[in-house]
Amino acid sequence: MGGKKMNEFEDMLPVMADKLGGEGLIGELCKGFRLLMDTEKGLITFESLKRNSALLGLQDLRDDELQSMLNEGDLDGDGALDQMEFCVLMFRLSPELMHQSQALLDHALHQEFKPSSSFARK
Repeated sequence: MGGKKMNEFEDMLPVMADKLGGEGLIGELCKGFRLLMDTEKGLITFESLKRNSALLGLQDLRDDELQSMLNEGDLDGDGALDQMEFCVLMFRLSPELMHQSQALLDHALHQEFKPSSSFARK
């Protein structure tokens, strides 16, 4: 059951990105982070995730599933998620959004490194 709810959330990220644009999506992810974080620590801990999981429709996830989600996003190994780790995790949980991000990055890199006409003459 919890996996289904997670899939519904995953499917919403590309829609949010289309509607809000990149900056708007990041703003919404920051709001999500603040909803889930421990206000004293400024991090998402297991306890704050468990306490606030219903806000994201994740109340059906078991403790081990919540811990697994936390572990997957914990890039620095401190047992909690900072805002950057949370945003990275949300992008990683949305394969479609990751694909869109890769396409945008590829386009930006292509534009940045496109040979200029002065190079073509040499």
